[in-house]
Amino acid sequence: MKVDLLTCLTAASLVAMATGGGGSGRRRHKEVFLGEKSKFKFGGRIDYKLKRQDSTKTLLIKSEQLLRIEEHDFAMRPGFGGAAIPVGIDVQVESIDSISEVNMDFTMTLYLRHYWRDERLAFPSRTNRSRTFDSRLVKKIWVPDVFFVHSKGSFIHDTTTENIMLRVYPDGNILYSVRVTVTSLCSMDFSSFPLDTQNCSLELESYAYNENDLMLYWKSGNDSLRTDEIVLSQFFIEHFQASSGLAFYSSTGWYNRLFINFILQRHIFFFMLQTYFPTMLMVVLSWVSFWIDRRAVPARVSLGITTVLTMSTIITGVSSSMPQVSYVKAVDIYLWTSFLFVFLSVIEYAAVNYCTTLEEMRKMKRGKIPSTFNASQAMAFDGCFHDNDVELTPFSRTRQALTSDPLAAPPGAPEGTRLRRQRSVRQNVDLFVSNSYLVDSYSRVAFPLSYLLFNTIYWSLYT
Repeated sequence: MKVDLLTCLTAASLVAMATGGGGSGRRRHKEVFLGEKSKFKFGGRIDYKLKRQDSTKTLLIKSEQLLRIEEHDFAMRPGFGGAAIPVGIDVQVESIDSISEVNMDFTMTLYLRHYWRDERLAFPSRTNRSRTFDSRLVKKIWVPDVFFVHSKGSFIHDTTTENIMLRVYPDGNILYSVRVTVTSLCSMDFSSFPLDTQNCSLELESYAYNENDLMLYWKSGNDSLRTDEIVLSQFFIEHFQASSGLAFYSSTGWYNRLFINFILQRHIFFFMLQTYFPTMLMVVLSWVSFWIDRRAVPARVSLGITTVLTMSTIITGVSSSMPQVSYVKAVDIYLWTSFLFVFLSVIEYAAVNYCTTLEEMRKMKRGKIPSTFNASQAMAFDGCFHDNDVELTPFSRTRQALTSDPLAAPPGAPEGTRLRRQRSVRQNVDLFVSNSYLVDSYSRVAFPLSYLLFNTIYWSLYT
């Protein structure tokens, strides 16, 4: 019995050993088969421990091995030591976010695409299909160092991930696209503001590689610049244009530079409503005082001061929204000329009131006004003299006095040589004082005609 039991145990152990050895042999055979297959397909051996730990990294490892990233030094540009590598550029403008006259800059969001060829990234493919990657692989290869000249700030969008795309073709051609927002300088000329046209440009250039190492060019000529439908609040975009040129730096040499030029035509309607129409109304309102009795001091003074203060407010509001430039703008000419008209209407009444007062004082001295008349009491109630209190010179007699020549010979005088003398300054002043009410009559015609002439010249020059 013992002998049979030992015999059975020995046979069972031999069978188990034979079975285990065959299994391990098959695993080794499978591992060797996969290793040779992966080596044949990808040119290297895959770490299966890492694959079992994190399967999400398997594709990245395969891509790096497929593109043979570890076998090359991507700190150097493609074809280092040879001819300059051509890098094509095309841009699609998504939007112009803002244009600031105060800071003299604009903010633009665009898709910037680079095209070049790097034979180090070529890979075999039976279907000739490209492979697309995100920003994780971009950091491990060489990409053009294009930057925006005169930019004040820029950033690559990262919602929900970094907006970067890398596409590699089997022959080594590469498409690198980023979505970027940039704020760049725009030198504006405000001499015709707000009837102006601004020419702005966004400039692209390689930072480290001059024209001997990297050649920037528009990939499809003028068709390389595309725009979506862009609508701005204060500007109308006439057209976009792509151009190129060279930039020279004394320490590093010549660099290729690309330009995105666009012309902005300002909408005038906003400024007509906010600036020009209110200014015109204030000037016209100041003329109302010419139809108010010259003896109504409170009415005419308050009207003049109100229009002057309103014009000052308009000028201050326009100046606060503009850069502090050292030259005169078109809107400044219009505002200050209109302010001058309003100011002159106030000065006109000051002159009329002063001459009227002198005329009344002279009449009091001549005895035409009773000595018991108190001018301050007559003006105390409403601030003006009344016709039943003051005897004014009738208009017909004044006109006759103006038309007659005081130096002419009286009727019936013998004919002969007459000596004509010009009026002295005192006589002219006396004549003006005695007929001060005519100043308002002349102002009712002179002021509107002068302002109409100014507007005709202004709008013909700036439109």
